[in-house]
Amino acid sequence: MRALVISGGGSKGAFAGGVSQYLMEELNYEYDLFVGTSTGSLLISHLALGNIKKIKDIFTSVNQKSIFSSQPFKVIATKYGDKEIKIDHWTVARNLMKGKKTFGESYNLRKLIAKSITQEEFATLKESHKNVVVTVSNLSLNQVEYKAINDFDYKDFIDWIWISCNYVPFMSLVVKNGCEYADGGFGSMVPIEEAINRGATTVDVVILETDVTHYNSLPSTNVFSLLTSLHGFMFDRVEKQNIRIGKFVASNKNVIINLYYTPTVLTTNSLIFDKKMMTTWWQTGINYAKRKNTDLNEIKAEES
Repeated sequence: MRALVISGGGSKGAFAGGVSQYLMEELNYEYDLFVGTSTGSLLISHLALGNIKKIKDIFTSVNQKSIFSSQPFKVIATKYGDKEIKIDHWTVARNLMKGKKTFGESYNLRKLIAKSITQEEFATLKESHKNVVVTVSNLSLNQVEYKAINDFDYKDFIDWIWISCNYVPFMSLVVKNGCEYADGGFGSMVPIEEAINRGATTVDVVILETDVTHYNSLPSTNVFSLLTSLHGFMFDRVEKQNIRIGKFVASNKNVIINLYYTPTVLTTNSLIFDKKMMTTWWQTGINYAKRKNTDLNEIKAEES
């Protein structure tokens, strides 16, 4: 059984889309299992359906309004041409006065997911042999949960995809089945082990970070930049632990793992959704997957 695993990474998911497109269209890999966390969960249903053009159009056209119904920060350009976030004090204050538990809300993303995955497509996917699994963090029970498409109806599964992407406290904290849920990346950023536990013998893994850290975080300028730095540090630790565990389990079960890291630092703030950047990252993913597999084939040819 071949599985495709896509990590979390916000706007960097466009890179994962490009890698997946090359693997599926150029190498003709057929996957029985798709496992995603956060932005990975947005991709995998479409990939399982073979709707690569559709998800590419979505990923390369979204903006901040596509995601946030209440955006707690403003995106500003620095004098060096980069972009960073600045607190929207009025929006944050309004949410707090309303008794909200988070600085912002992401109900627009929930609407976008429901609009992009129709009930007919959901039914087609359930009837197929392919399994689609998304990762969520149950904060009430302090555990990671994996939600498979075959276990839920349309509305519930759309909810789980949305929940998997909710990067609290910037996005919505969702109460479902009496528990508080948030982004799956808080517990399992790269769910390799789950794919293996579900029977995968070959796993292609797209990791939306570089293999080696290539930068030092800049000093925090406000509470939001501090929070994003803390989240980045935590997610980085979780990611590395997931990969180590995945490799260990794979070695014990003779599972083949192919890792696809980003070749460069795509962005230091994956909450910024820029059409131009994400279009470029999608093509970068295609180019990287092509180069990586060409290099591997050359090495194998030399060895033989």
